[in-house]
Amino acid sequence: MDSTILADAFNRGIDPLFDLLTPDQAQRIADYHADDVLQERIEWLAQRSTSGDLTDDERAEYEGYARANRFLSVLRARVRRRCVS
Repeated sequence: MDSTILADAFNRGIDPLFDLLTPDQAQRIADYHADDVLQERIEWLAQRSTSGDLTDDERAEYEGYARANRFLSVLRARVRRRCVS
């Protein structure tokens, strides 16, 4: 699979969404951080993962947070580049 084609298709698919954001919405996305309770849960799961103690359900939960984090990282970086000065 050609990663350039994949990246171009991804970008073409999501770029129009940024035109829908107001400056305030873009800034709020750029500044987003998980709340303390969620962050503590992720850190707890990370420690259990490192020690090899995750249950199957915890592993699925942790992987869900990891996917969300990857998505948010892309979203926040793109918002910063396109919308936030």
